[in-house]
Amino acid sequence: SLPLTSSMHLIQVDSVQRWMEDLKLMTDCECMCILQSKPISIEKDEQNELILSSQHGTCDNLQLLLKRAWIISTELTRIAQKLEKNRWQRVHSMTVRVNCHVQSMINEYNTFTRNSSEEMHQFEKLLIDKCSEFTAFTERCIQTEDEQMLKSMKSCINETLTTVAQYFGQLIELVLTHEAQNLLRQMELLDSVYVTESAISGLFSLTQEGAHLCRIIAKEGGVAALFKVCRQECFRCLYPQTLRTLASICCVEEGVQQLEKVDGILCLADILTDNSHSEATHAEAAAVIAQITSPHLTFTQHLSSFLENMEEIVTAVVRLCQEASSGEVFLLASAALANITFFDTMACEILLQLNAMKILLAACSDKQMVDTPYSRDQVVTILANMSVLDQCASEIIQGNGVQLLMEMLFEKPSSGNSSEVAACERVQQKAAVTLARLSRDPEVADAAVKLSCIPRLIKLCRSPTERNNSDSVLVACLVALRRLAVMSPDALEDSDFQQLVKPRLVDSFLLCTNMEESFV
Repeated sequence: SLPLTSSMHLIQVDSVQRWMEDLKLMTDCECMCILQSKPISIEKDEQNELILSSQHGTCDNLQLLLKRAWIISTELTRIAQKLEKNRWQRVHSMTVRVNCHVQSMINEYNTFTRNSSEEMHQFEKLLIDKCSEFTAFTERCIQTEDEQMLKSMKSCINETLTTVAQYFGQLIELVLTHEAQNLLRQMELLDSVYVTESAISGLFSLTQEGAHLCRIIAKEGGVAALFKVCRQECFRCLYPQTLRTLASICCVEEGVQQLEKVDGILCLADILTDNSHSEATHAEAAAVIAQITSPHLTFTQHLSSFLENMEEIVTAVVRLCQEASSGEVFLLASAALANITFFDTMACEILLQLNAMKILLAACSDKQMVDTPYSRDQVVTILANMSVLDQCASEIIQGNGVQLLMEMLFEKPSSGNSSEVAACERVQQKAAVTLARLSRDPEVADAAVKLSCIPRLIKLCRSPTERNNSDSVLVACLVALRRLAVMSPDALEDSDFQQLVKPRLVDSFLLCTNMEESFV
């Protein structure tokens, strides 16, 4: 299934790039640490903060806030580690730094926010006071060498650190909720395309900061507000980015629950079956379907409204696969189909009736359409799930599907990218699983033998590098090999039969996992 992430989380970026971005924040703070409690005029402070903030829009300001929050969070963790080792000097300097960061964060936020609540101001004051208390505590610690006193103060500092972290977490939660509410209020006005687009863009940025923010947006009614946009004809041009934002929110249970509550699946079915919508809109609607039917999410198995609309949705998504103008559109549509085949077994029968096998096999021969291991992973997932049906074998033979499965056993990553390597392993594993299932049909088994599938399966079993040391690929290949050996025993050499077919599966598995490359 497809990991539907549009951009990386701010922490998961190149370390040098992170350092460059954080340098301004860190150096400001270091200057403040040196000046510590020397007075700086209020006017000058405000002016400096405004210069820093005026260069950014609302989304940029939120990014700045989240970066500052990330730095504070990291520093608090490091303080706890240094405290454990009784590194009092380091604890104090880091506490001063956190204090500065907290004050800067609050000042920065207050320069760009509007209508912040009384509760937020109370938490700001609580946090600032607790940080000052924390700094005073650690200062006393570096001024004494009395071990007994340091020991008794350590528990107080630990307690204060916990309270600072708690207040900080609550303040950030309030700030993010407040920002989500502002964006949703702006969106619910359904004022102009420009204002609504700006609000949706802001919401999408928030969803990219992780599951917690998606929960906040869902809790504040974000799913209902986005579907409201999708039901307004005048906002058709905004449907793609509205649906993309919905797909992001639906990575959390609260998002899926809200979608079910507001009849979101019916709305998605209407969009997918309406041919007057653009391909981009259809593709993003398919992405929402892929997200809410993901087999990795345990909470999506009770979507009763999905089953009611499944035939319509599957029919529309198959058509999208057939008519896709790019590899990206095909990937989103095939991911939706792959996940639906896990979601309900009836989907495989619908796909068979719709000639989906023929459409998918034809797409695989078009290198512009199925151009990555990720797309092939979706296709082979559908084939593996459909191969439990008896009628599937003749479709595979007609569409030259055994040849395709053989090619998939040779899947190799074009780079060392870990997600691409994992996708290649899944392609190899599922291709072997599909072959094993389909080889109960003598015609498929015969085609597989003629295409030299047996030597390739043996190579994958015996050579760890061919399967990228993957145990799941090994098990699938051993099972497929045994199935083909039953149908065509003469195609194996005796040593292969004795080691890979005759023993118990677990013994052959252990033998192959202990093989050195020179053994091949």
